[in-house]
Amino acid sequence: MKRVLVTLGVSFMMTFAAFAQNATTLPVENPNAPVITFEKTTHDYGTVTKGGDGTCEFKFKNNGIEPLILSNVSSSCGCTVPEWPREPILKGKSASVKVKYDTNRVGPINKTITVMSNAKVASIQLKIIGNVVEASTGAQMPQNNLNQGAAPVAK
Repeated sequence: MKRVLVTLGVSFMMTFAAFAQNATTLPVENPNAPVITFEKTTHDYGTVTKGGDGTCEFKFKNNGIEPLILSNVSSSCGCTVPEWPREPILKGKSASVKVKYDTNRVGPINKTITVMSNAKVASIQLKIIGNVVEASTGAQMPQNNLNQGAAPVAK
C-alpha cells in the first residue's frame, strides 16, 4: 500500500512539473511600441499665495512608431486634478498633461501624478512641489504710540 501511494505521489508531481514548464512564457517586447518623453517630470510652483494659480503643464512627445494612448492619469490626492488627451498621439507628435492644484490648502506641496500608457515604459511618475502661504493683507500691525504727552520715568 505504501508503495502505491509513493508511486501515485511521484507521478502527480511529475505531471504538475510538466504543466508548469509549459505555462511560463516570457512576453515579447514590441520594437514599434510608443516611447513617451516628457520635457520635465517635476514642476516647482515655488511659493504660491493661498488661492493663487495652481495650474501647470507637463509637455510630452511620442518618440516611438505606434500611436501613444494614455489610458489613465491619476493623482495622489483629490486636491490635484489632471487633464490629459484622450485621442491617440501619433509618431513624432506632442501633447501635454495639465494639472490643477487646489491652492486653498496652506502648506507644502508634494504630490505625484501617475501616467499610464501603452508606451514601452507603461507608468511614469510626475511630481509637483512648492509651498502655499497665507496671502498678506498689506496692513501693518498697530504700533504702540509712545508719544502721548507723558515723560519717561527717571531712575
